Amino acid sequence: MQATGPRVGRTGAGRPPARPADGPRRPWRKDPSFRRSAALFRAFLREQDDPEACYTLLAQDAADQVEAYGGPLDGRTVVDIGGGGGYFTREFRRRGACAALFEPDPRELGGSPPEGAVVADGYLLPLADGAADVCFSSNVLEHVDDPQTFLSEMVRVTRPGGLIYVSFTNWLSPWGGHEGAPWHYLGARRARARYERRSGRPAKHILGENLFAVHVGPTLRQVRARTDVTVVSARSRYWPFLAGAVTRVPGLREFATWNLLLILRRCP
Repeated sequence: MQATGPRVGRTGAGRPPARPADGPRRPWRKDPSFRRSAALFRAFLREQDDPEACYTLLAQDAADQVEAYGGPLDGRTVVDIGGGGGYFTREFRRRGACAALFEPDPRELGGSPPEGAVVADGYLLPLADGAADVCFSSNVLEHVDDPQTFLSEMVRVTRPGGLIYVSFTNWLSPWGGHEGAPWHYLGARRARARYERRSGRPAKHILGENLFAVHVGPTLRQVRARTDVTVVSARSRYWPFLAGAVTRVPGLREFATWNLLLILRRCP
């Protein structure tokens, strides 16, 4: 299943027009800052009632982070893996990138996915080696049962010198249990049962099926042991201060990081 749309490649075919140089200014741009973190947290609290506003804001913030580490997106080829309804892909395109969305679950695409969205497994992307300048994945790693194979595929499709952006909600963070949080600290089954009892609907995420206990320490050790990438940054995605320092404290980082952001660069 594949829709037609812009081709991912280095030629620039299908590339959208560049955004104006003076794009919209946002009061939370400084990263990290309390103001930015508060804006994102308020949006997260309204996710169920206003997902459009929540994910549009998150996409703008993520694109700011990509540009902070990798330079302007204008003219770059970006691969968005597991981007759901396409909020990130649309923001990348708005900034002038040739961006393509690869989503394994057709239901997550919603009613109006971005043009050219492809239903594809993140373990085996239909892309040539080194096709992307930027490979992007937001809050997907905790939903795959083999994170290292998933990361290896991200590395494969990124060109030498290209940027890899991957973030995930670690299991022991306050939001690690997703809709069952923070009751997952008392056990995943108990948290899921509580959610279903209170909401009257089944939980979307089930530990061991589509949600997995991924931890900060082991993930950092595995990534740093790789010879095909260098770690540009390992930090809390949303932390308002000392975003990198919190990930360097064993034990504490499993609770306080909330969401680990890894910025990797593909080795030549």
